[in-house]
Amino acid sequence: MKVFAAVLLFGGLLFGQSQSEGNAQLAMRPGMPDASEQRITKEVRHELVMLPYYSIFDDLEYSVNGGTVTLLGAVNNPTLKKDAENAVKRVEGVTTVNNEIKVLPPSPQDDRIRRQVARAIYSQDGLYRYSMGAVPSIHIIVDGGHVTLKGVVDNQGDDTMAKMAANQVPGVFSVKDDLQVANQTNARK
Repeated sequence: MKVFAAVLLFGGLLFGQSQSEGNAQLAMRPGMPDASEQRITKEVRHELVMLPYYSIFDDLEYSVNGGTVTLLGAVNNPTLKKDAENAVKRVEGVTTVNNEIKVLPPSPQDDRIRRQVARAIYSQDGLYRYSMGAVPSIHIIVDGGHVTLKGVVDNQGDDTMAKMAANQVPGVFSVKDDLQVANQTNARK
C-alpha cells in the first residue's frame, strides 16, 4: 500500500512538473532577465512548487532582480512563509531574499469558506481538470470572507464559471477574479 501511495505521489509530481510554463501557478513579475536571472527564476519556481505545505489555498509569487528575490503573495500556513524563504535562500546566485508574503489570520469561518469554494469550483463540469496535478492551476485565497481567485484557466468561460461558483458560497462577501486566461496577454479583471 505504501508503494502504491508513493507511486501516485511521484506520478502526480511528474505530471505537475510536465505542465507547460504557460500554466505555471507561481507568478513572476515581468521584466527582461539575463541568463543568470533566467536560471535563478527557474530554480526559484522549482523550489517553491516543491514546498510540502503549498496548497490551493496559498498564493506564492516572486520577482527576481539580479541576485535579489522578492517573495509575494498570501499563505494560509505560517510555516510556509519561512519555508519559502529558506528554500529560495539555498538557490545558487541568490544573495538577498525579501520576504513580503502575507500570512492569513487563522479563522474557522475562512477555513469553511475555503473548503466550500474549492468544492463549488472543482465540482463544476469542465473545471475538475484544474484540480489535477501537483500544483492545481486555480488557487483560492480567503481573507475575512473575501475570496481572491488566482491562477490560469484555458478560456474565458472557465474563468466565468469559477467566479460564479465562488460567488454562490454562503458567507462570501466578495470575489476578486485574478484568474488569467491562457494565451491572452494582460488578461486582468
